[in-house]
Amino acid sequence: MIRVAIIGQGLVALHFEVGLERLKNNEIPDYGVPLREWLPYKYSDIEIVASYDVDESKVGKTVYELARRDYPGDSIPGSLKDIVVSRGIHLNSMKGLPFKARGREEDKGIEVALNELIDEWRNLNVDVLINVMTTEPVEAIGDPREIERRALHGDLTASQTYAYAATLYAAKYRPVTFVNAIPSPLANDPGFIKLCTERKCTILGDDGSTGATPFTADLLEHMYERNRKVIDIAQFNIGGNTDFLSLNLPERNIMKKTTKSGIVKDILGYEAPNYIRPTGYLEPLGDKKFVAMIIEYYSFGEFKDEFYILMRINDSPALAGLLVDLARIGRIALDRQAYGTIYEVNAFYMKRPGPHGSKAVSKYHAFQKLLNWLGISDPRYKV
Repeated sequence: MIRVAIIGQGLVALHFEVGLERLKNNEIPDYGVPLREWLPYKYSDIEIVASYDVDESKVGKTVYELARRDYPGDSIPGSLKDIVVSRGIHLNSMKGLPFKARGREEDKGIEVALNELIDEWRNLNVDVLINVMTTEPVEAIGDPREIERRALHGDLTASQTYAYAATLYAAKYRPVTFVNAIPSPLANDPGFIKLCTERKCTILGDDGSTGATPFTADLLEHMYERNRKVIDIAQFNIGGNTDFLSLNLPERNIMKKTTKSGIVKDILGYEAPNYIRPTGYLEPLGDKKFVAMIIEYYSFGEFKDEFYILMRINDSPALAGLLVDLARIGRIALDRQAYGTIYEVNAFYMKRPGPHGSKAVSKYHAFQKLLNWLGISDPRYKV
């Protein structure tokens, strides 16, 4: 079994939880799960054993209740009645957002809260932690000892604190994988990588690559391979879910800009002028975001051509499908004792693949690297 704990009980978590149970019951096809059933661990091997949030409207409720309230569909598996949302770490992660939030550290102090978390994970035998909390402003720290000092004083962000707790749990009880599907630089922080390596923890990240970003990466690869000179790129996203609401705050938006725009120079080999970022919140759009993009470029003889692209993408399901893979790969990493971080995994699934300084590549090339690391072959090319 792969025992998974979720950090951040939002729409992504709901789509993962509902979709996974329906996959296990053979109620839906596995579209959007890149590695399908190619891995030694199957969908039925994944068990969600815990969920954490700080939103007072979610804490204490079952995932089934929340799905009945928030999930855009009627087929809610009864097994989700067994998962009750526990109070998580807050540390002002919801500051500025219109939600009543409270973390367990506010009553007990950060050290007690950390010890409670790792004891809960021990009792549940957690193998993989998946972080899908709301985007927060975070800066890499770099020094593992400074991370420890700040953690014990409550001076880390919530996502950093959860990652630190994962290293404590790994050192004290059992190895664990921390999947960071939000932009916080954790797999890109040398301090966290060193802590993870020392304490038998794997960290995968940062920022799940779902809709426009992987598409853009492959378009840029197309330009590079055909030696077309990109003049400029403009891409913007507008959505109506909680994450887009949070991205209205400039300090949170800058995190997404960093993870989205870093691919341009890595793939093209030069810095084409670009504007690639979330640009607005429009509630009626809901979770189905609107994406517009233009790429201007020179072809042979310096004739200028353009791509114009419009998309509507269901944001949360796109990431949830990747999490089905990442939960299983997280367990494979532990089986191989591959601690620290794993570029071959990050390059395919993440917008800003760790470790720090790694280059983004097209998702086509990243997929080949991933398959090589896993030791599996694409069945299309088998003789």
